[in-house]
Amino acid sequence: MLSWSNFVSQLFNGLALGALLALISSGLTIIYGTLGVLNLAHGAMFMLGGYAGYVAYQATGSFIVAVIAGTLFLAIVGIVMERVVIRHFYHRPHEDQLLVTFGLAIVFVEAVRFFFGSQTQSVPPPSLFTGITSLGFMVYPTYRLAVVGIVAVALVVLFIVLYRTRLGMIVRAGIEDSVMVDSLGINVDRVFMIVFGIGAMAAGFAGIVNAPVVALTPDVGEAILVQTFVVVVIGGVGSFPGAVIGGIVAGEIISLTSMIDPGYAYVMLFAAMTLVLMVRPQGLLGLRGRE
Repeated sequence: MLSWSNFVSQLFNGLALGALLALISSGLTIIYGTLGVLNLAHGAMFMLGGYAGYVAYQATGSFIVAVIAGTLFLAIVGIVMERVVIRHFYHRPHEDQLLVTFGLAIVFVEAVRFFFGSQTQSVPPPSLFTGITSLGFMVYPTYRLAVVGIVAVALVVLFIVLYRTRLGMIVRAGIEDSVMVDSLGINVDRVFMIVFGIGAMAAGFAGIVNAPVVALTPDVGEAILVQTFVVVVIGGVGSFPGAVIGGIVAGEIISLTSMIDPGYAYVMLFAAMTLVLMVRPQGLLGLRGRE
């Protein structure tokens, strides 16, 4: 039965999911916007971040250490992945990029399945954020509220890196015209490596932050990958603000539709994406050069 408290609760659920999707999508849209690489392994990298954090938590019992470990581990994975594999596919057709990143995703998933099995693993939230919080008109899980704040801080940090640093200036220039950036004498290869590492870090950070909300399984990244690509399309490829807006829109669509009929959540999400593509093919805040 629908009620005001249930509706508001779903709004908060949508905000938490949307913030998480915004963070993951920001990494994906930066990678494609700058490098032109369609990374189908991004969902698997989200999953790897969760498992890396899980291992760190089992060893130390500290959620903070788990978050740091998951984030740094994925930064290393991203850099190695870019240096060993991805760099050879920058000038290859998108079909080749899709195939190689899809293959890497399968390798990551099966490696995790080999070491951890298919059973779910869980990471408890930090003691500070356990239990529920009263909002006056309803009660809500404290950690879900914390997720919104944690991800918001991460997005602000990413925004500062992209819009207030020299690296961010180069990345944004590369999104618009990577050939011009290269002609100015900037080491584009090094920038590409750093960009891929940052994108991987965003996925890894989101993976471990989400672990107390949704239990870890080797396949947890599959659904999130589909949602993330929809967010990028809605927000606009190469646009960080677009990823944030697209993430919130997608999160609310999924959450509010699930309140009425969960079976139609993805239907409505793809309907929204189709509508955006019909009205504005480059996305809400996308660049025409990346249509």
